[in-house]
Amino acid sequence: MTTKKLKGSSERKFLESLLGGPLTFGNAIEALRGRDELTQIGLAKRLGLSKQYVCDIEKGRRLVSPEQAARFAKAFGHPEIVLVQLALQDSIRDSGLKLKVSVEAA
Repeated sequence: MTTKKLKGSSERKFLESLLGGPLTFGNAIEALRGRDELTQIGLAKRLGLSKQYVCDIEKGRRLVSPEQAARFAKAFGHPEIVLVQLALQDSIRDSGLKLKVSVEAA
């Protein structure tokens, strides 16, 4: 597995290939955390969160705001656009709407 940091759509495609399907915010965080060899406890400490909160996010039991998604992106040193888009898509999917989110830099 590569440890090269990718940008934007390349990062998304890389993560989807690792996961074998569409991304959610939670499984993207789990994949990035694994790639960086970071435990849930380590990530929680880095972000000032509880380990249980990180676990709930990874398992899809909690949704995050776009602001929180940007904090996660910063913690991994990645562009925020990918994780913000995934967080918004999760919220749309959770509401039962059949819509696809697209995010671009302002």
